Amino acid sequence: MPQPSMFDFYQGGGLDQAFLGFAEADQDGNVNVSKFGPKLPGCGGFIDISQTAKQVIFCGTFTAEGLKTEIANGEIHILSEGAINKFRETMEHITFSAKQAIKTNQPVLYITERAVFRLTPNGIMLCEIAPGVEMEKEILAHMPIQPLISPDLKQMDPRIFKAEKMGLST
Repeated sequence: MPQPSMFDFYQGGGLDQAFLGFAEADQDGNVNVSKFGPKLPGCGGFIDISQTAKQVIFCGTFTAEGLKTEIANGEIHILSEGAINKFRETMEHITFSAKQAIKTNQPVLYITERAVFRLTPNGIMLCEIAPGVEMEKEILAHMPIQPLISPDLKQMDPRIFKAEKMGLST
C-alpha cells in the first residue's frame, strides 16, 4: 500500500484498535513520544494513528532506566525500580491529546507490567493491578498525582504471569 494511501486509511478511521508504545503520560492521559529535552525523535504517524483509531491501547513499562522484574508463582515482583517515572504531572510535549479522545468518546487504556489505567473525563483511572504488586508502594508512590481509583478495582488475570498456555480460544 502506498504511504499516502496508508495515511488516508488511518485518517479515515480505518483502524478499529491501535496498540502503541508510550514514553510518558500525564495525569490527564496525554502521551508524549516525540520530545524529551534535546532529543526530538518526532512523532512519525503516531498522531494520525492514535487520534483516529476507534480504540487506543498504550503499552509500556511503568518506570524506565533500570527496571528489573521477576515473575514467579503467578505474580510479578519489582526487583529494582526504574529511575524514571513515566507517569508525570506535566510533560514537555503532547503527542496524544486526551482532551480530543474524551471529546470523540475514544476508549483509551494504558497497560504496564503492574497496572492498567483507563482514560476518563476526569483523568486516568487505575482499573487493574498485577498480582504481587503493592498499590501504595509500587504504583501510587511513583505517580506525582494520585490517579482516580476504580470502585471496581480488579486484579490483572494471573494467567498472564504464568508460563503455561492461557487457554485462550477464538
